[in-house]
Amino acid sequence: MDEPVTQGNEGREAAVASLADRLPTPLRPLARIAYNYRWSWLPGGHDLFARLDVDRWRRVDRNPVRALIEATPAALAEAAADTAYVAEVDRIAAALAADLARAPAEVDGVGPSAPIAYVCAEFGIHPSLPIYSGGLGVLAGDICKEASDLALPFVGVGLFYRRGYFHQRVNLAGWQQEYWTEVDPDLLPAAPVLADDGSPLEIHVPLWDRQVTVRAWRVDVGRVPLFLLDSDVAGNDPADRWITARLYDANRDVRLAQYTVLGLGSVRILRAMGIEPGLVHLNEGHGALSVLELATDGTDGADAAGLDLDAAVAASRDRVVFTTHTPVAAGNETYEPWRIVTVLEQLPGRFGSDPRALLSLGRVDPEEHESEAGMTPLALRAARHVNAVSRRHGEVARGMWAPLFGTDAADTPIGHVTNGVHLPTWMAPSIRALLDRHLGEDWTRRADDRATWEPVLDIPDAELWEARRAARHRLIDYVKDRIATDRLARGEDIAYAQRAVRALDPDALTLGFARRVASYKRLYLLRHDVERALKLLDGPSPAQLLFAGKAHPADDGAKGILKSMFDLRGASHVADRIVFLEDYGMTSGSMLTGGCDVWLNVPRPPLEASGTSGMKSALSGGLNLSVADGWWDEAYDGTNGWTISGAEDPDHATQDQRHANELYELLERQVVPLWAKRDADGVPVGWCRMVKASLVTVGPRFSATRMMRDYVETVYRS
Repeated sequence: MDEPVTQGNEGREAAVASLADRLPTPLRPLARIAYNYRWSWLPGGHDLFARLDVDRWRRVDRNPVRALIEATPAALAEAAADTAYVAEVDRIAAALAADLARAPAEVDGVGPSAPIAYVCAEFGIHPSLPIYSGGLGVLAGDICKEASDLALPFVGVGLFYRRGYFHQRVNLAGWQQEYWTEVDPDLLPAAPVLADDGSPLEIHVPLWDRQVTVRAWRVDVGRVPLFLLDSDVAGNDPADRWITARLYDANRDVRLAQYTVLGLGSVRILRAMGIEPGLVHLNEGHGALSVLELATDGTDGADAAGLDLDAAVAASRDRVVFTTHTPVAAGNETYEPWRIVTVLEQLPGRFGSDPRALLSLGRVDPEEHESEAGMTPLALRAARHVNAVSRRHGEVARGMWAPLFGTDAADTPIGHVTNGVHLPTWMAPSIRALLDRHLGEDWTRRADDRATWEPVLDIPDAELWEARRAARHRLIDYVKDRIATDRLARGEDIAYAQRAVRALDPDALTLGFARRVASYKRLYLLRHDVERALKLLDGPSPAQLLFAGKAHPADDGAKGILKSMFDLRGASHVADRIVFLEDYGMTSGSMLTGGCDVWLNVPRPPLEASGTSGMKSALSGGLNLSVADGWWDEAYDGTNGWTISGAEDPDHATQDQRHANELYELLERQVVPLWAKRDADGVPVGWCRMVKASLVTVGPRFSATRMMRDYVETVYRS
């Protein structure tokens, strides 16, 4: 089979062959399909594996490798004897092969032998690969998928977290508790990268006073290979084996070591496979040390050919671009000078420099010798092009980082490429089927063209409404299936566990809020006026609220916000229509954005860099009610949803009061009445008109297709 990047695929080929040997001959193509996540956005791909055993498919988080390994002989024999099923296996196998065989897109300065290397600390490819925490990783996954769809010469590099991000439980008091589970890489669609002699390929990364051995796993995302670095290697010190255990580990030394492995290791592992990056795209600053490794001759551990640190940064600049994702301090973490000097003890010596030079690269003001340093300033200094992730975030970032560049805010060299989302991944199935009927063949490949979406305006209201009802019913069925179990698991009584199952209505106005629980996201505004909020749930057109989100394990303030929502449980009989879904992730996120009628988003402006959950909701026919910040600041046009003022206000208490009032006013006076107004057939014609306006305006401007074409034209080719 032809494929764009063959380096590091020997281990995958062995894994595919081993899995195929377990299967009846007619089903053996399933093994190759299982080892490439392209199945997850091919029409029919999900059903191909679910058909073997629906319950098991859910239990294994839709992991196709585990699903095939654990399938019973009887299930496999039955499937192999089903000619229609075998024909579907062959169809999807052929579609995968054809996709991999496409000619690569032409982009100046990069190509199959010198691809774009996309370096990120997390990747949200699929729920079965738990190496993501939230928006940053999910965006990285969408970028990899869209790069595959556009046939860009592209590879991803990240870290393989055997314990991933934490899982969430909420106790009877409403307090979040965390736990981690370890994954077995041999049961994932991942394969070890091998050396020429068939042993695992190894590189070494200098940390503290020693060399840490690192191996890599290859995960295929369509045409894009994702290489994941792993320090859990026999022979490493136990502490070194822990480096890549958990995403965003609470230990600051471990996090700094993670970013060193990611930065230095990303370039080293690619070169060890014979891949020389034509361009390195840093998605957030975590992998910024890669710019120093680019300046070396590629020899593992060798000195940098006489370059000092400043010269190394200058030598790499033409091959580095950087996307900054947030103005929030937690996303631009800094470290005490002594910690950096300790963890990166060996690095300055490779460049004939002392630690002060390294610390200066990581400071806004290199002359402030006592201040902390971090990866974001290094990335800003090292990149030929820097972009924020929305128009407004660009303005904020220019003001924030002007002191580093020594410019006025207006002249700070930071542009923006507004985020977008991967349509085939996030669109609700009923809406995708509707648009497939009305927008023409291969319409998703033209998703960035408004003309592609214009036929939406001619879709009969009744047909659009039926597709939206199907999406909502799918969501409510999912929630009902989960909610009693969630409540019983935390010790609630049976009556309370069952009440939400009875109270949730698949035809009621469904409001959704699912974000990382951080103070600036302001989940607490939803209960700012409890009496008023509950009245919305119990009016002539009753609503229901579904929400989800994780607080960082170390953020007790955010945990308190989450707990305050649980305090509503006994406030009224209608509180049963307020449902929290535990352990927010890609599966529940997709169900919520796909099924909710109104997506609520109330961040404190201007701290929302972009946000993408509202885009996903809009693409499934949901409507946004959001503060005018991030992406919504440039998306709202008066016809496609509702907006709350995005003006800044240093008086946060007053701003909270004002924004909560605006939220309730919009819900009471505009959202609920528009929902309730029906024609003789029970169709809310005005609501459908707004849904169409939302699809036509949001679809072309906030798809990953538009985003990646912007990156190609304004960043990669600049």
